[in-house]
Amino acid sequence: MEFDKKYIKLAIKLAKKGLGYTSPNPLVGAIIVRNGNIVGRGYHQGYGLPHAEINALRKAKKRAKGATLYLNLEPCCFFGKTPPCTTAIISAGIKEVVTSLKDPNPKVSGRGIRQLRKAGIKVETGILREEARKLNEIYLKYITTKKPFVTLKIAMSLDGKIATKTGESKWITSISARNFSHQLRFLYDGILVGIGTVLKDNPYLNYTPTYLPPLLRFAKQNGGGGLRRVRRGGKEIPIQKRFVKVIVDSSARIPIDVNLLKKSKVILATTKMAPINKLRKLEKKGVEILILEKDKKVDLLRLMEELGKREISNLLIEGGGEINEAALRLGIVDKVCFFVSPKIIGGSQAKTPVEGGGISHLKEAILLKELKCRPIGEDFLIEGYIKESSK
Repeated sequence: MEFDKKYIKLAIKLAKKGLGYTSPNPLVGAIIVRNGNIVGRGYHQGYGLPHAEINALRKAKKRAKGATLYLNLEPCCFFGKTPPCTTAIISAGIKEVVTSLKDPNPKVSGRGIRQLRKAGIKVETGILREEARKLNEIYLKYITTKKPFVTLKIAMSLDGKIATKTGESKWITSISARNFSHQLRFLYDGILVGIGTVLKDNPYLNYTPTYLPPLLRFAKQNGGGGLRRVRRGGKEIPIQKRFVKVIVDSSARIPIDVNLLKKSKVILATTKMAPINKLRKLEKKGVEILILEKDKKVDLLRLMEELGKREISNLLIEGGGEINEAALRLGIVDKVCFFVSPKIIGGSQAKTPVEGGGISHLKEAILLKELKCRPIGEDFLIEGYIKESSK
């Protein structure tokens, strides 16, 4: 059992090298062990590329025969962008497979394990289940609901303000916290803001390569698109990171020349109040228009469904108080990241991170679980998950 845990931990560590590139696929690492020695290892490098098992088998070659394969997720058993991994595992002569989780994908859902067992391969599941579940929390939500995993990110002062009474908000948190936010953005398929943020700050909403975590070890990339190259068959293959900017703007007030429309994939969620001529101009700029109206506002629930249809498996919300309140009230948010600066701003007119009508009784408050707090430079990052009963 301890040996199994050791190699599954290695597989999970290896899987993290695919952070930011595998969506909507899961993060998977594979370790092949024969006679106590690692003879092959691999990870899923990017959507559409060979899976972890295939990469590990290619490294192991003939040494895979009679070996044990360690994985953090059940092998796939269907033709998608790539052939089924179960077929390759069986053909290679693997004698045992140890994995953490069954894949909830309806196309797999235990079928991969059954195929392996039918071929005479011993299969063990459940090793380091919780660690594996946490690693692929985004994939597990998306594949079972077809809606993105949503994280709400907020930067505020110690007394809960996101701007002064005059609207000044640059910068509440330290440069360390802002750098970390760029790392956080990279891990998501998209970022969502309201039109108020766009009009006030004219942001780019990009991530900057300088701030990316060393763990990812990118060979080459550019600031706008996150270009990465991996070696395969002696050649370098470019992988483009998926990153879309989603703007919630009920009347299409967004200016044509704002920064975030420059060389970016943008989705504008709006309503029937938006002028047709303005929408046509935006479409010519490459903006995708989604008219999703409910009570003269953008229907955020339908927006999540539409993003899911576009295989956007995860989303980071960096909105103002109104957007944040709506997302929380509608149960869209799965996780929160609050950056808290040791500053006191004060003022009843100063903006707060969650506005709207508020609650009347404390029993109506949204509850969090699995809370963590850690220092980020001069600030603190408080992370937690929304309790199911609060959604």
